[in-house]
Amino acid sequence: MAEITRDDVAHLARLAHIDMTDDELARMAGELAVIVESIKTVSEVAGDDVPATSHPIPLSNVFREDVVGETLSNEEALLNAPDNADGRFKVPAILDGE
Repeated sequence: MAEITRDDVAHLARLAHIDMTDDELARMAGELAVIVESIKTVSEVAGDDVPATSHPIPLSNVFREDVVGETLSNEEALLNAPDNADGRFKVPAILDGE
């Protein structure tokens, strides 16, 4: 198993400005050792002929044509507005003007 000590975890916690108790440091040392060992195992299995991937299947973006569709005229948009002025929606002020 990977050799990660309580002092290693305490050093990392100090660098990250994380306060940890003695119990948390001891537990985290064991957990990090398991994680490092798992990564080491995967690295041994992956050979030069295996490309690095971020997803198990290829991904591609699907885009639709950017076409202007049916739109409302300014008058139609303001038709049911409770209040409007100068061709715009009129709403109550929420700031004191500061």
